[in-house]
Amino acid sequence: MATAAELTGEEIAAVAESLSDPANLNVDTMAAIMHRIGPGLMALGQKVLVALIIFLIGRKVISMIEKMLSRSMEHAGMDVGVTRFLRALTQFVMNVFLLFMIAGQLGMDSASIVAVLGAAGLALSLALQQSLGNFAGGLLILIMKPFRVGDYIISPSGEGRVSMVGLVYTTILTTDNKAITIPNGTLSNSTVTNVTAMDKRMLELKVGIAYEADIRTAKAVLERVYREHPMVKKDEDIKVFVDSLGDSSVVLGIRGWVETSDYWQTRWDILERIKLSFDEAGIEIPYNKMDVHLKQ
Repeated sequence: MATAAELTGEEIAAVAESLSDPANLNVDTMAAIMHRIGPGLMALGQKVLVALIIFLIGRKVISMIEKMLSRSMEHAGMDVGVTRFLRALTQFVMNVFLLFMIAGQLGMDSASIVAVLGAAGLALSLALQQSLGNFAGGLLILIMKPFRVGDYIISPSGEGRVSMVGLVYTTILTTDNKAITIPNGTLSNSTVTNVTAMDKRMLELKVGIAYEADIRTAKAVLERVYREHPMVKKDEDIKVFVDSLGDSSVVLGIRGWVETSDYWQTRWDILERIKLSFDEAGIEIPYNKMDVHLKQ
């Protein structure tokens, strides 16, 4: 008994010609046609039905696995970006596996499908080599977490507050509200300073005073400004020291600790207070100048 898959081109053409002529559409002709192709159609229909059932059950199972995986990652406290990536990767792998099951049920050659997918994957990887590098860098950033959204980072490509960490690019906002998009491959292969990774940050300032000024008085003024400022931590050491002897000034340094979130506001405020306090104490902050001596 010939099946639908075993019919030759001439037999298919003959069947089509018989159906195209209304005069041939009688009970005997239809019975003969169904007798020839009926078993093949039944077998094909059974395969399609089983493939459809496999598809529906497979999609249901994939959905259940995705929900279980999401709940597990939420309980583990994983980063949102990592969670999304793992969900997408799991869904892709399971859908490919489901595709192979359906193809096998329909009688397709799985080896041919694997070969085609492998060749396509190789060509795609060569064409998107740089993008894949950025993707790998994004995955490393999401897993290792050298910085998060909201952190202030300094990198060779720019500095600012992180507004978005994607799988390919990271976006930071500068202090003047400019958006800088940096490839993750660049970030993962360069030195990145996370300024806000710690709760507190050292506030170090250097101020030059004239050589004629009293160093002890100047150091006392600097220490008093630090200790009187409400944002400077009082439980941490405040160090005042002579940093260097410059060409036209004695450079004093002072170190204290502040909350990371208060760093810039405290820095600006203390610089202003130092200038006002030095003016009150009669301490000169010199500037570079040149003396010209004329010989007669």
